[in-house]
Amino acid sequence: MGKMYEALQKAEKERTPELKTEPVKASVDNAVLDDKLVAFFQSSSIVSEQFRKLRTYLFRPSLENKPKTILVTSSFSGDGKSLIAINLAITIAVELHSHAMLVDCDLRNPTLSRWFGMTESKGLSDYLLGYYDLPDLLVKTQIDKLSLLTGGSTQDNPVELIASKRMETLVDELKSRYNDRYIILDSSPVLATTEPSVLDRMVDGIIFVVRAGETPRESVQQAVKMLGKEKIIGVVLNDMNFKSSALHSRYFGTNRYYYDYGYSKEVRPQNFFQKVGSVFKKSERG
Repeated sequence: MGKMYEALQKAEKERTPELKTEPVKASVDNAVLDDKLVAFFQSSSIVSEQFRKLRTYLFRPSLENKPKTILVTSSFSGDGKSLIAINLAITIAVELHSHAMLVDCDLRNPTLSRWFGMTESKGLSDYLLGYYDLPDLLVKTQIDKLSLLTGGSTQDNPVELIASKRMETLVDELKSRYNDRYIILDSSPVLATTEPSVLDRMVDGIIFVVRAGETPRESVQQAVKMLGKEKIIGVVLNDMNFKSSALHSRYFGTNRYYYDYGYSKEVRPQNFFQKVGSVFKKSERG
């Protein structure tokens, strides 16, 4: 079964290390945040307002059991799931004044660290392999009350790691230990990889991202069927073009989906979105 299997077996036998009160490795104060983090840099913009709507819907007072662990995913790469996950976490930390933790669960193509001006090093994959304890991996970002667990070393076939008992214990531990902390997990795309279908049973709810005018209806239906409607707490319609003359769009770029998702080191995203607007729609469950 190879070295990964042996490492998993070893890690499974070990007791998950107890988390400390505030297990953060080091801050990244000198790193440069990506200016596409609109919830932080442009809090008064129309795009930031959509993230406030999303936050308000997720944690509305009438909701008896508010989600503490939220998985963000999409049908394909390039639909904007990472952008949504990061800005939602920022909105929670900055405006809800609660602690938020971002976890990069896309071990094939971990990217969250780059948004915070960090060089990818050790992270979730290394923890799941048993190489490091969690307190050694959590990073305190430049944004108050927002911490990050990066993806770590790239894995060609990370399903065994994501599906491991160690991963399940990690999510449960993070959720139960901190009453005021919300955990946002950014996963790989549903139709490209197996990991989201594994993670969905570990979280309280799923935010599903659809790129307006790009994601085929059939692909959305297939992805929702794979995840299960009961766990989807909302859908974000991304890349909306606001046509009103009173509004203006902020320009991002895109990196499109590749069939060898996460394996090609030659491909680098050029731009992340074009004419982005993030509009939150309630799921069928309402």
